Amino acid sequence: MKGDDMTVEEMYNNEYEFEDDEDDDSDWDPSAVSDHNNVVEIPKWFCINCTWPNIGHDFHCDLCGEHRESGILQRGFLASSLHPTEQGLAQNGADVAVALQDPSLQSIGSDNRTAIGFDERMLLHEEVVQKSHPHPERSDRLRAIAASLAATGIFPGRCYPIPPREITREELLMVHSLENIEAVELTSQVFSSYFTSDTYANQNSARAARLAAGLCFDLAAAIFSGSVKNGFALVRPPGHHAGVKQAMGFCLHNNAAIAALAAQNAGAKKVLIIDWDVHHGNGTQEIFDKNKSVLYISLHRHEGGMFYPGTGSAYEVGTMGAEGYCVNVPWSRGGVGDNDYVFAFQQVVLPIVSEFDPDFTIISAGFDAARGDPLGRCDITPSGYAQMTQMCSDISGGKLLVILEGGYNLRSISSSATAVIKVLLGENPRHSMEQVIPTKSGLRTVLEVLEVQLNYWPSLKSKLSKLQSDWGLYALHDKKQVKKKKRRAKQLPIWWKLGRKRLLYRLWCKKLS
Repeated sequence: MKGDDMTVEEMYNNEYEFEDDEDDDSDWDPSAVSDHNNVVEIPKWFCINCTWPNIGHDFHCDLCGEHRESGILQRGFLASSLHPTEQGLAQNGADVAVALQDPSLQSIGSDNRTAIGFDERMLLHEEVVQKSHPHPERSDRLRAIAASLAATGIFPGRCYPIPPREITREELLMVHSLENIEAVELTSQVFSSYFTSDTYANQNSARAARLAAGLCFDLAAAIFSGSVKNGFALVRPPGHHAGVKQAMGFCLHNNAAIAALAAQNAGAKKVLIIDWDVHHGNGTQEIFDKNKSVLYISLHRHEGGMFYPGTGSAYEVGTMGAEGYCVNVPWSRGGVGDNDYVFAFQQVVLPIVSEFDPDFTIISAGFDAARGDPLGRCDITPSGYAQMTQMCSDISGGKLLVILEGGYNLRSISSSATAVIKVLLGENPRHSMEQVIPTKSGLRTVLEVLEVQLNYWPSLKSKLSKLQSDWGLYALHDKKQVKKKKRRAKQLPIWWKLGRKRLLYRLWCKKLS
C-alpha cells in the first residue's frame, strides 16, 4: 500500500509496508540544488517589552510598537519606545538591579519612610528550557522597574532599602503545608522542573521564593511596628495563586498571605488584602477562606469562569462562619479600565473596608490589568493605579504594604509601579477621578457584588439603593449615544435603503445599533 493512502496513525504504528521508491535519494546533496542560495530565511525576534514574536526585519514590535533595541532595561519607562538604546548608557538592567544592593544604601536616614524590598538573587529564577516563546514571568520585569526607579531618582534616593533575608521553614508553615515547602525545596536539586505546564523552577527558584517571602514578612513587620511608614515589595516569583499545598500560576509561595500573618504576629488584629491583579488570587482566597480576621477583596477578569484560573465569582464569599470576608468583583469582559476600577473602589471596596476597619493593609499589586499587557488585555493606566493607591493610603492609618504580583509588559509594569510608589512617598495622583461613569457591564458587576455582599455588610444598603435609583441615568447616558449613532445612520442616502446598496445600508445600520 502506498504511503499516501494511509492514515497518520497507520503510518505511526507501521501496520503497513511501504513500497520502495524508484529513485534512490541516499546521495542527495542539498548544496547541489542550483538555486539554494536564493532561499531566504525569514528572521524572527521577540519583543523585549512584551515578548511578542515578530517576523521580518522591522524594528518595531507588531503588538506594542517597542523598538527591538529599546533601552527599557537601562532607563525603564523613560526610555524611548521608538528609538534604540541611547549611546553612552553605562549600566544595563542587571547593573542597575545590582546597584540597588549597595551596602551604603542601608545608611539612608529615617526620614525616608517608604521601604523597598529587593534582592538581585531573585533575578536568577528563570525558565531554563528554551521554548518557542519566552516565558512572560521573567527577570526583566524586576530589571525594568528597578531601572525606572533609578532613572526617576526614587530608589536609590528617596526610599529605604530593607535588608533581605530568606524566610524560615517555621514561618512558611504558618501558611503552607509541609508538602508545598518540600516540593519547592526539591527544585534546588534539579536543573529544570515544572509544577504545572506554566509554572517553572530551576536550581535557584527555591531560594528566590524564600527571599521574596522573607522580604514581604519583614516589610509587614517593619510597617506595622512603625519603623517605616509603608513599603513596596519588588519581588518575584509572584505568589497569589499559590495555595496551602500547591504551587501554580507562576507562583511558588504566597507572599501576600505570609505578609498578612507577619502583621498579625506583630500585633495586627485585622488585616485587609486588596488584590487588583487581573487574575483571581485563588491561593490567597483558599488560605483565608475560613478566617474572619483577614478580609480578602479581589478585582479580576472572570467572564463566567472562562478566564484563568476560573475561580472568583461574586458568590464565593467565604465559608465556615467567615462568610462576607471574601469579596470578589468579577469583571465579565476584557478591556476594563480606570473608570470601572475606581467606581468599584468607591461603591464596593471602600464601604466594606470602612466597616471592617483593618489594622494593616496589603495590596497584591499585579499590573497585568494595565494597558498594553499581553495576558490581561485590560486598560488601567498608571494614573488609575495611582488613584487606587491613594484611595488605600488612609486605610489602617497609612500602614500599607504593596506587593508585586503579575504584569508582563515592561513599559506598563514599570510606569505603573513607579506611579504607585510615588503615592506611597506622599505625591498626589496627577489626575483626580472623583466623578466617574462606569461602563454598563462594569455597573452590572458592581450591582451584582453589592446584592451578594449586602447580606454581610449592612452599610452597602444605601449604596445599592442609590445605584439602583440612578440606573435610569446611566441607561439614559447609553441611549443618548445610541441616538447619536442612529442620527448618523439617517444621514446615509435614503435610496441606499431601496436600491442595490440596500445590503450595505442594513449592515451599516446594524453596526450602529
